[in-house]
Amino acid sequence: MSLRHSAISTTHHARKPSSYLLSRALNTQPEHYNNTLNTAATVKLDPNAALQQPESLQNPYILNKIISSCAETGCFSIGVQLHSHVIKMGFHSNVYITTSLIDMYGKCAEILCAHKVFGEMPYRNAVTWNALISGYVKARDSCTAIELFIKMLREDIPVNPFGVSTALVACAQLEDVELGAQVHGLSLKAGLESNVVVGSSLIDMHAKCGDMEGSTKVFDGLVDKNVVVWTSMIAGYALNHSPDGAMILIKEMSRSGLKANFVTYNSLLSSFCCQDDLIYCKQIHCRVIQEGLESNPYLVTTLVIVYSECACSLREFYKICSSVTKWDQIAWNAVIAGFSNLGVGEEALMCFSQMRQADLAIDFFTLSSVLKALANSSALEEGKQIHALAFKTWYITNLYVQNGLVSMYAKCGKINDAKKVFSSMDEHDLISWNSLLTGCAQHGYGREVIQMFEQMRRSGFKPNLTTFLAALVACSHVGFLEKGLEYFELMKSDNFLPPAQLEHYACVVDLYGRAGFLHEGEAFINSMPIEQGPSVYKALLSACQVHGNKEIAVRSARKLVELCPNDPAVYVLLANVLATEGSWNDAARVRKLMCDKGVRKKPGDLSLSPALFTRAPTVPVEEFFSDPAELYGKCSSDKERGLSNLLPRSYNH
Repeated sequence: MSLRHSAISTTHHARKPSSYLLSRALNTQPEHYNNTLNTAATVKLDPNAALQQPESLQNPYILNKIISSCAETGCFSIGVQLHSHVIKMGFHSNVYITTSLIDMYGKCAEILCAHKVFGEMPYRNAVTWNALISGYVKARDSCTAIELFIKMLREDIPVNPFGVSTALVACAQLEDVELGAQVHGLSLKAGLESNVVVGSSLIDMHAKCGDMEGSTKVFDGLVDKNVVVWTSMIAGYALNHSPDGAMILIKEMSRSGLKANFVTYNSLLSSFCCQDDLIYCKQIHCRVIQEGLESNPYLVTTLVIVYSECACSLREFYKICSSVTKWDQIAWNAVIAGFSNLGVGEEALMCFSQMRQADLAIDFFTLSSVLKALANSSALEEGKQIHALAFKTWYITNLYVQNGLVSMYAKCGKINDAKKVFSSMDEHDLISWNSLLTGCAQHGYGREVIQMFEQMRRSGFKPNLTTFLAALVACSHVGFLEKGLEYFELMKSDNFLPPAQLEHYACVVDLYGRAGFLHEGEAFINSMPIEQGPSVYKALLSACQVHGNKEIAVRSARKLVELCPNDPAVYVLLANVLATEGSWNDAARVRKLMCDKGVRKKPGDLSLSPALFTRAPTVPVEEFFSDPAELYGKCSSDKERGLSNLLPRSYNH
């Protein structure tokens, strides 16, 4: 950033302690204000009611309070009317009233109007500057916010905790830890090193920049740690996907005598995102119940999402859903996303139908979750209808919806349609690229995946484990052994990436197997730094069937029987290898062993109804989530469990 080395390093002369200056800015008022306090207490500060009492608007103190009320409630239209009244009454030179106008316009997302009022002010104090800077931060125009902060310093306006905190939020939005460090230095010079507001913002800034070490240093340096500080640190661990650190911190917080609130638990639960975290999720859920917070609507919806992300059982998920008491848009979105995360597309779509029947508005989160469910079910025609709904509701330009469309078309094999959506996007993120790459790799477009992978790297995007997995799958499908090994080594040598997962090793084994290098594939498995799982041996066993290597096949099968003795695929693959080698008696013995153990190969099952969007009967929410076993009993047949009768025909937004 061009501003980084400019005025933040400018010497700042604080004549009085900033806490004193902030107190003066917030509390010092003209003498005649004190005479109106009793009058203000008798006047309703409801903006609508105030407009019906014009005589009350002649009092500048009451007018200021009503404008502030508009800012808090987002009453923009009334705020504009009050602004005209301010001009009419000649209050436009009153710094308190104009500051409230700036705050109102900023909170109503009318930042240009706020800046115009700011520019017309003859006098500005620290609170005025902070209100405008905060408005730009809220509008996510972080560069302008920093420019204004620097200009404020050059005009020798004293900084206060709120101003420094707002500047740190802007640094966090920019993910510029160096700029944040300069603001940190400024706060130290201003004597704010022990302020909990500044400390919490510093912790948050470092965490959002991926610098948890910096967050820890700030946290350890704070003497007075309140609940907000602890929550900020826990949220930092959650943001950086470190549930172990978050769990250690919540225990330390409890030992310190502080009681966590629903925001703390909400942040902690957000750090759980995989099956290994399910035990943590259950422990914190128990704590939530013990604290009497189980009915908190924010915590309930977070629990719904987190349990699904941690791959809980379907029965557990139904039990969590039954604890939802207020079925609003947020609750339905959480449940739809939960079923989509669990791969139960039918139930996700049924919930979407219930949400539409209840006449609740949808948002981008609803559409992206439904698109994920349709992608998992390969329901192309219904996906096209959701695409049309995205156009109708003006969410087609939302990045999350666009990513969902790319993924849906790609998983349904419509690669050209996925590319069209991808090309129409104004901006891409890593998920956009991963969705297209994964879809192309799954459907055999190996060469195109490699080309897009290189294009993505040239565009400045840093591949993650999902990106490399798509590239490895593509190399495997087209037989590019050397290129695949090159990508694998590139992934392993990246210190900023987590260690390679089992599926990456399985892809490399598949690469060796397709190229006929079975001994090299077996040696690669034996040298793995992580525990060998079934997928690597299955990849090797499949290659043995293609290339006919009985010895390696038997060794791989023995390992697989140890790892998953009830998996029918192991016995079938080994029997096929033996049959290919002409060892019919051995193949028959493997089949007999499979029967003796009671291992049976499950028949394939695929049923997609052509009438997904027919009108669904209205089912009470309580009945829908009360007894999942009964629900499955009602939908026992394949036809009834299909995707039919889930969504309404009409989509009236």
